[in-house]
Amino acid sequence: MYRVDLNCDLGESFGAWKMGMDEAVIPLISSANVACGFHASDPMVMAKTVALAKQSGVAIGAHPGYPDLQGFGRRNMAIPPKEAKAMVQYQVGALQAFCKANGVQMQHVKPHGAMYNMAGKDEALALAICEGIAEVDDKLILMGLSGSCMLSAAQQVGLQSAREVFADRAYNEDGSLVARGKPGAMIEDEDLAVERVIRMIQNGTVTAITGKEIPIRADSVCVHGDGPKALAFVQKIRTALTGEGISIVNLREVIGER
Repeated sequence: MYRVDLNCDLGESFGAWKMGMDEAVIPLISSANVACGFHASDPMVMAKTVALAKQSGVAIGAHPGYPDLQGFGRRNMAIPPKEAKAMVQYQVGALQAFCKANGVQMQHVKPHGAMYNMAGKDEALALAICEGIAEVDDKLILMGLSGSCMLSAAQQVGLQSAREVFADRAYNEDGSLVARGKPGAMIEDEDLAVERVIRMIQNGTVTAITGKEIPIRADSVCVHGDGPKALAFVQKIRTALTGEGISIVNLREVIGER
């Protein structure tokens, strides 16, 4: 039987600015990536998101990013590895405080946006991020792009890792995500997105934007909760997975099989 984690980036509101449909999406997923204040969120939002996840029995992970509220953490920044490591530790520690206050254990860490994409190809940055996580809590799971530098860096420092795939993003032939600004970067056909996810899980392949079939491994599927049709899509993909006999469980249950 196939098993997969369904994760979503959440807690990305900030002050009076609201983003996403966290209350509706959280009960439909198995792992929540909670923004930690650098690219989005604030202390009140973090506290609320952790409480909502606990209420639904959803595993909690930190979603650290670059200090870029205006750019939502999606702009590349020339940050030395040592500084990136400290940024990750700062943000992981902040979310750990809210988890402790709510009596729950943090499950994982998934870098956000530009940090995630850059660390997928930059070995020094990936290693700094993984070292930062391990020094805070070596029981945390690193969630990284399937086939990326982050996964090998996690192995180097002794962290468990989980391979992530994306339901609504196009892939380059090297397994990286097509940059958001390029044509075809987003998979807008929901039926196609669902079909691709099922094939990634069951067959271990995905069609790159060039048309070439490339290998991919899926421990966790990322769905986005901030689009106009986000809730309907999360419900649709969940129904499709269960219809295929694919169990939706949290990361610890998935990677425990390896």
